[in-house]
Order: sequence, then structure tokens, then C-alpha cells
Amino acid sequence: MAAINKLDGYAFADMVKSGAVNLRNNAQTVNELNVFPIPDGDTGENMARTIEGGINALAAVNSGDISAVAAELAHGMLLSARGNSGVILSQFFEGVRRGLEGVKQAGIKELKAAFAAGVKQAYAAVVQPTEGTILTVMREAAEGASKVGDDQTPDKYFAVFIDETYAALDRTPELLPVLKESGVIDSGGAGFVYIVEGMNRALLGTADSASVGHAHAEVAATTGADNFDENSEMKFGYCTEVIVQLTNNKTDAVGYDVKTLISYLESIGGDSIVAFKTGTRIKVHVHTFEPNKVLGYCLTVGELVAVKVENMSVQHTEVVVRNRFVRQTPKRTERKYACVAVADGDGIIEQFKSLGADYVVDGKQTMNPSAQDFIAAFDEVNAQVIFVLPNNANIILTAKQAAELYDKSQVVVIGSKTLAEGYSALSMHDYSADDVEKIKAAFEEAVSTVETGLVTYAVRDSHVGGMNVKKGDFLGFAGKELLACNGSMIGAACDLIDKIDKTDKAVIIAMRGKGATDEDVAKVAAHVRKTTDLEFYDFDGGQDVYSFIFVVE
Repeated sequence: MAAINKLDGYAFADMVKSGAVNLRNNAQTVNELNVFPIPDGDTGENMARTIEGGINALAAVNSGDISAVAAELAHGMLLSARGNSGVILSQFFEGVRRGLEGVKQAGIKELKAAFAAGVKQAYAAVVQPTEGTILTVMREAAEGASKVGDDQTPDKYFAVFIDETYAALDRTPELLPVLKESGVIDSGGAGFVYIVEGMNRALLGTADSASVGHAHAEVAATTGADNFDENSEMKFGYCTEVIVQLTNNKTDAVGYDVKTLISYLESIGGDSIVAFKTGTRIKVHVHTFEPNKVLGYCLTVGELVAVKVENMSVQHTEVVVRNRFVRQTPKRTERKYACVAVADGDGIIEQFKSLGADYVVDGKQTMNPSAQDFIAAFDEVNAQVIFVLPNNANIILTAKQAAELYDKSQVVVIGSKTLAEGYSALSMHDYSADDVEKIKAAFEEAVSTVETGLVTYAVRDSHVGGMNVKKGDFLGFAGKELLACNGSMIGAACDLIDKIDKTDKAVIIAMRGKGATDEDVAKVAAHVRKTTDLEFYDFDGGQDVYSFIFVVE
């Protein structure tokens, strides 16, 4: 194939399509480069779905104008971006779009400027850029290829660019100690290399002829409020949540034993009970057919700071099939505040709804939500101000990108990094201040006061945090810090509870995953009660990957 002097829109589109195919073919390899040896490595999938969203958007473009192609590609990727690496990738191509603005055909000079703009945009998207990641691979490749003379052809430029990506990727373990300790290169950087490889093949006329995947239909929930009428039967009771300020004129505020309240809630047939004391306040969650009795009892020991009672028969939703990439435009309402949260596991999703999440985005570890998924959720809740709880460090950038793209409401993203942080924030949230900054501060305070414990299993041999990990071992993390490694699930859970910071904490709530049984929960509960003074509660979260998620607050 004869070398071309400049890239037009058709050539550029073919190159990116080939890059997407190459990444898709190698996505599992990228997934398996996860630093922590647990079954949630999804970087390859996130990046593949991000770039495929851009490719799907190109179906509506048939132009030799490279700036028009770059613009449509970037827009599609912004909406489809998933996970940190996916968001960074989409921002890189957004920078390329800006660098190519007004350019019909790109020679070396224009390519160098566009890729430099891509690097700048990608770095700007990350609050605290970390070297040794996909950012480093992008930057060092662009810097190395910038030395190619402006009189050269694009194939010469990409030959140097791809060599520089290989070299930069090989250096990532030297820049990021956790990579070196685990003996792996950066997964996001590897995904970027696969894309560049594919682009280069198209330029050389050796591209894979396979096509990329297209968006698929998924299940989404719709409200059932209109289906509850004068002929309806109350089947599910009321989700009742109360924050009670204990007062000395009604009880001993400091010495009040929350077990007294729990016993009362059980006596009236309440279930899904969560009630614990922080200082002289009690946080209560219960499912009951008699919310009036709950409120009445609470008023005998103090005053109600916040109350929410919702009919769970209305919350019980029907299911419809909706294309995840079709923009929904429902009728707007006058609701002032709403909360969108991300969760994984049927039990956790139901708990989040009962605690006040107006819409829960499915955030499975191996399929992070895209910006478009968040936008659909924002449209669904129809509020003037929308608070977002990503509850996963790998989703925060996607949520922020969706917030920037959304212009119908004020969207405030809270930096919750775990499901435990999201649970704590939801259980204490209160809109009564009627001030966005005060409500945001309250969410953030709740997030900052909780410790997260995670128990999962190793999918390969590794060396992490000074521990020799064998495939099949159970691991206990506090956030991302490995604190426990044990041959048994219960051993890892108990070791983690012993080591996690419990200073000034009053309760441990265990979200039980699919791998844990009632007997396992009982053993963990016995250990907590034997070794600590903390209250222990649990519920069936139904989450994948993690046998237990502990909320320590």
C-alpha cells in the first residue's frame, strides 16, 4: 500500500475502527492485568465499550473531513465512557477533536498538535494524575513522536508513535510501585497500546476486517406509582426511616440503649431493621405496615430530625426493555432534589432505594455504567438538583463527565468510592436544609466518617502489600489496602475486622454477598460481639465478587 501524505476523514475512521476491533479482541488480556488479584478486572471491557460507543456514532457520518469525523467520534465516546481508563480515553479523543478543529486533512504537523491536545485534555480530566498509568503512555508516546519531521508521512509518524507506546508501557512498573510489586504493566496503558496497534494496521492496509459490537437492549425500571389506586392491596408495607435526636427531658440521651428501640420494632413485626446510635442521635430504618407506631415510639424518647415514609407497593416496579443508548426525554416534573446512586447486587439496590435513592444505576464490577447511563438516570428522576453517589472509585470520572454533559439540571457528584460510603451517605441524607452546598457537605461528611471492609478471593498467585497471595485465598481489604489473607472466608473476614480502624465507631453492618451463607454471617457476628463493643447488623446484599462488604461507622 502506497504511503499517503495526509489523513482524511475516511482514513481516520478506518484507523479508529481497526483500533477498536484490536482492543475488543484483546480486552480479556487487559482485564487480567488488574493490580489486585480479585475478580473485578474490567479495564479492557470498559475501554472497549467506550471506543465502541464512538464507532457506533460514526455510522451516521460519511465524510472526508477529518474534523467532522473526530467530532462525532469524541461525542460518542464521551457518552459511552466507562471506568477511569474509559473516561481518560474518551478525554484523549476529545482533545484530538479540539486539535483537529477546522482541519479537513491532517498531515504530520496537524497530527502532532492533535495528539498533544489529546494528552493535555486527558491529564486535565484527572484531579490528581498518577504517573505509571495510561496517562504516562499517552504523554510519552506523543512526546517521542513529536520529533518526527513535518515533511514525513503519517505512516512514519505512527511507526514512531507505536514504538514509544511500547517503551512507555514497559516503564510503567518503574513509575508505579504497586505495579512492580505485582509484576504487571498498567492495564489502561496496555489497552491504549492495543488501540494504537489497530490504528497502525489500518494505516498499513493490514487491519482486521471484523466489526465492533453495537449497543444492546437492557432492562430498566420504571415507577409503579400510577398502578396503585383505590383497588390496590398493600402487600409490601412502608419503608420508614427516621433520625431521632434523643432529648434529656424524655429519656437519658447519653445512656439510652438502642436495643430497646430494636426490640420494640421487632415486637410490631418490623423487618429489614437498621437502628444504631451515634452520640445522642439514632438512625432508624425499618419496613413496617404501621409507620405511625414507629414514629410514635420515637417521639417518646426524643424529637424527629428527619422522617421519610414510602409505600413499597408503589416502589415495587415493573420492568421494560429500553435501549441504553437512546436518549430518553420524559416529561419534566417540579421535584427539587433527587439522588442517583450506583450499586451492585439486588439486595443492596433495594436497600439503597429504601434509604432514599431515587434511581439506582446498575454498577456491576465487570460492566461499569457509561455517561449515557447516568444521563438516562438524570432524565428519569426529573429534579432541579441531582446528587450522585458513584460508590466506586472507577466510576467517579464517568459520573463527573455525565454531569458536565447534562444541562437540564444542576448535577452534584459526591466522591463516594465504595458501596459502604454510599450506604452511610444515603442513610443520613436530609434535604431539609434546602441549600445545595449544605446538603452536599452533609453527604460528604457521612462519606468521610465510614470505613469500608471488603472480603473477596484471589484469582491468581501474587505478592501484594507484603503478603504472598495464593490463588483461592480469601483477601480482606480496607479500601484498597490489603490487611488480611487467609485460606478461609471466615478467617479473612475476622482478621479484617480485627485490623480495620474502629476508632470512634459504633456499628458494623455486613452486606452479605452471593458466596456467604447464614452460617457464615453468624460466625462473623459472633466474632464481632466477642472482640468488640460494636453493634452488628447484616442484610443479604446479593453482590458478586465480594463475599462481605462491611460498613464500619
